[in-house]
Amino acid sequence: MSNPLLDFSGLPRFAEIRNEHITPAIELLLQENRAVIAEVRTGLEAPTWNNFVQPMVDASERLMRAWGQVAHLNAVMNNPQLREIYTANLPLLAQFSTEVAQDLQLFEKYKQLQASQEYVRLPAERKRIIDNTLRDFRLGGAELPTDKKQRFMQIQEALSKLTSKFDDNFLDATNAYALVIDDVKMLAGIPEDVLQAAKASAETDSKAGWKFTLQMPSYLPVQQYAHNRDLREQMYRANVTRASEFDNHAGQDRDNMPIINEILKLRQEEAELLGYRNFAEVSLVTKMASSPQQVLEFLRRLAKKARPYAERDLQELQQYAAEKLGLTTLEAWDIEYVSEKLREERYAFSKQVVKQYFPEHKVLDGMFRLVEKLYGLRIQQADSSRQIQCWHPDVKFFDIFDATGQLIGQFYLDLYARANKRSGAWMDDAITRRRVANSQASVSGIQKPVAYLTCNFSGPVNINGQQRPALFTHDEVIVLFHEFGHGLHHLLTKADDIDVSGMHGVEWDAVELPSQFMENFCWEWDVVSGMSQHVETGASLPRELFDKMLRAKNFRSGMLMLRQIEFALFDMHLHHDFKPDGDKTVLQLLDEIRKEVAVIIPPAFNRFPNSFGHIFAGGYAAGYYSYKWAEVLSADAYSMFEENAQDTVVNPAIGSRFWEQILAVGGSRPALESFVAFRGREPELDALLRHNGMETA
Repeated sequence: MSNPLLDFSGLPRFAEIRNEHITPAIELLLQENRAVIAEVRTGLEAPTWNNFVQPMVDASERLMRAWGQVAHLNAVMNNPQLREIYTANLPLLAQFSTEVAQDLQLFEKYKQLQASQEYVRLPAERKRIIDNTLRDFRLGGAELPTDKKQRFMQIQEALSKLTSKFDDNFLDATNAYALVIDDVKMLAGIPEDVLQAAKASAETDSKAGWKFTLQMPSYLPVQQYAHNRDLREQMYRANVTRASEFDNHAGQDRDNMPIINEILKLRQEEAELLGYRNFAEVSLVTKMASSPQQVLEFLRRLAKKARPYAERDLQELQQYAAEKLGLTTLEAWDIEYVSEKLREERYAFSKQVVKQYFPEHKVLDGMFRLVEKLYGLRIQQADSSRQIQCWHPDVKFFDIFDATGQLIGQFYLDLYARANKRSGAWMDDAITRRRVANSQASVSGIQKPVAYLTCNFSGPVNINGQQRPALFTHDEVIVLFHEFGHGLHHLLTKADDIDVSGMHGVEWDAVELPSQFMENFCWEWDVVSGMSQHVETGASLPRELFDKMLRAKNFRSGMLMLRQIEFALFDMHLHHDFKPDGDKTVLQLLDEIRKEVAVIIPPAFNRFPNSFGHIFAGGYAAGYYSYKWAEVLSADAYSMFEENAQDTVVNPAIGSRFWEQILAVGGSRPALESFVAFRGREPELDALLRHNGMETA
C-alpha cells in the first residue's frame, strides 16, 4: 500500500511515513467515515449493534489509528513542516467530531437502540457504550438549535487550534533556550555525568564549554547541585517564564497568556450553550466526582491535613539554609538545592549516589520481572531481525505474553530526552484491543493492543571514551513505573469493544489508579534490590542505603502535597467560578489560591499558568484534581497487598484479582464498582495519608 497511514494490517510503518502522506490519508478516512454514517443514518431497518454501531466503530477506529500516528510523531519528532500539517488537519477533525456529536438522526437512532429488545440482550459493556454515547451526544450539542450548533462547532475548532498553539509555544520556548558556560568554576557541585552530557551537547553545537537547557535531565541537576546561586537563579527564571511575555525572542511571540484567556472564554461559552453554569460542571459529567463543590471540599480537606507537615518542612529548610549554608532568605531557586543538602545530611545519602545503582537495563529487567510475577506474564524485547519500524533509533519494542505463551500486547519504549520532543512522560495507545469479525489479526479474532510509553530521561553518555548506560534517579524510576502502570491498563484489558477497552470509557478521575498503584513497588526492598546494580562495581543497592531512602521517602511530603493541591484548586476555580472577562486576572486568582494553601510563594515573575499544559493543552481541564482523587484509590488498593503480605507484597493471588477487577474490565463498568469488586468496600483516605507519613486520626 502506497500510503503507510492507510495500512491497518499490523504495526505502524513509521520509517515510511512522510509529511505528504498525512493530509490525503486524513481526508480519505474522513470521507469514508462520513459515507458510513450517511448509510447507517438513513437505513430503514431498526438499529442494532451490528447494522448501526459496528460499522461506525470500524470506520472511526481506522481514522483514529492513522491520526494517532501523526499526533504521536508531532509529539516525539516535532518539526516545522509536520507541525504545520498537523495544525492544518486539526480543524478538519474537530469539525467532523462536532458534526457527529450534533447529528440528531444518529442521536435518535441511538435512543431507539437503547429502548429496543436488542439493548436488553446486549452484554453489559455494550449497554454502557450506548449509554455513554447518548451522554456524549448531549455534551456534544446534539440537542442545540441550528444556530447554536454552528457556534458550538466554531468553538470546538477554535479550541483545537488554541490548545495546539499552547503546546507549540511551550515546546519552542523550551528548545530556544540554551546557556553555555565556559568557566568551570561556575559549575561546582554539578555531578560529573551531567557535566559530561552538557559538554557533549556544546560540542554538538561546535561550541566550547558546557551547554545547559530546560530539558529536565539538564535543568534539574543545576537546581539541585550547583553551588553557584546566580546560575541557579538564571536557569530558574528561564524555566518559569517560558512561553510568557518575558519570552519573546527574535520577534517570536510565544506568550501563552492571551491563549489561556481565549481558551477560558470559549470553554465558558461552550458550557453555557449546553445549559451548564460553567465548564467544570461539563467536565464532571464524565467523572466520578459529582460536583465542583465536592472536589473543592475534597481538596481543602487534604490541604488541612497536609498543611502542618508542609509548615514543618519549610521551617526545617529555612533553618538549615540559615545555619548551614548562610542563606538568610530562601528563594525559589534555593529550594531544590537546600533540600538536597538537608537530605544528604539528615539521611546520609545523595540522590546522585543512588542514581549510580539504577542503570537502564537493570531497571527495565526488574520492572518486567515484577509484572511477570504479579500477573503471570512474560515480557520480551523484539530482536532486530523483525525489523520493527520505529521513529527514532533509541526506541525499543517489546512483546507481552500470558501464562499460556499467547501474545496479548506490545509496546514501544522511548525513554530519552531530546530536542523537538514534548517534555514530560506519558502513555498513549497505538492500537486498542477489540474483538474483530473475520479478523486477520489472530486466530481468536482479537486485535492485540499496542502502547507508546514515552519519558524524558538522560540517555547514555560517553565518559573518557567509554559508553556508559543511561542512569535513572529513583524519582525517574518512579515515573517509569507510573507510565508502565498506564501501559498495563491499556495492554491487559479483556474488554472486547474499543470504546470501553483499556482506559477508554474510564472516568478521568480514576485513570491514574493503575499508574499510581505501580509507584508503590518502587519502595519495596525485594523489588528495588532486584533492579539495582552499581554502574561501576556491579553491586546491588545496599540495604543500609535503601533504608535511608525509605526514611527519606516522605521528606517534604507536606510541601509537595500542598503544591499539587494548589494546582488542582487553581484548575477547578478557573473553570468553576472564575470570570474570564471579569476584573480578576488568571495570575491574581493563582495568587489568591497560593495565599490560602501554599507555604512557599514563588516570585512575582513566575508564570506557571503559561506552561500548565495539563489543563490548557491536555485532557485535565477541570480535572487536575484527578491525580489526588485517584491517589486515594491507588493507595487504598495497594494497602490490600500490604495487608496480605507474607514474605513479600508481590502476591500473585492479589495481583490476579487486581488484573481481573481493575485492569481487565477497563471502562466496561463504573470505576467505583471496579474498586469495590477488588477491595471489598468503598475507598478510604487513611492509606494515602499513611503513605505520605501523615497521621490518619
